[in-house]
Formats: sequence, structure tokens, C-alpha cells
Amino acid sequence: MNNDEKHISSYQSLTVVLVILLFLTAISVLITGFHLGALTVAVALLIASVKVFIVLTQFMHLKFENRFLRLAVTGVFALFAVVTIITFIDYYFR
Repeated sequence: MNNDEKHISSYQSLTVVLVILLFLTAISVLITGFHLGALTVAVALLIASVKVFIVLTQFMHLKFENRFLRLAVTGVFALFAVVTIITFIDYYFR
């Protein structure tokens, strides 16, 4: 992103993002009431990942950045996913 470019989000798009984030937060809270066993943590992490994606693209303006920075952020999340999966596999086989 060039420093001279302005990316101003409209109030309507910010309101939509707020409603989506509040909805996902409500789902996160409600899902704790159900006993899903080992899937509870996986569902919570999935919902949190979706919320992180929304925050990165909307509030941190990642959608306006160049391809290299988006690829770098995607690589970090892929590495996080691999480490999390390895941790769950290790925990499962103990």
C-alpha cells in the first residue's frame, strides 16, 4: 500500500462487520453450552479463525495490500494451523 492512498471504510460496511463479529461471538458463547467432546476446541478455534480473518481484511486493510504481504500473512496462519494440528495429534495419542 502506498502511503498516499486513502482507504476509508463506510459506516455501513463497518456496521456489517460489527454485526458479523457479534454474531460469531454469540455462537462461540452458545457452543460452550453443548458437549461436543474434543470438537469443542476445534469449533472454537475455527470460529476464532474466521473472526481473525474478518478483522485482518476489514480493520487492518489487508485487502488493499500487495500480494506478497497477503501471502506472508497466509503463511503465518498456515504455520499456526500446522502447529495446532500437531499439538492436537500429540494430545490425542497420549
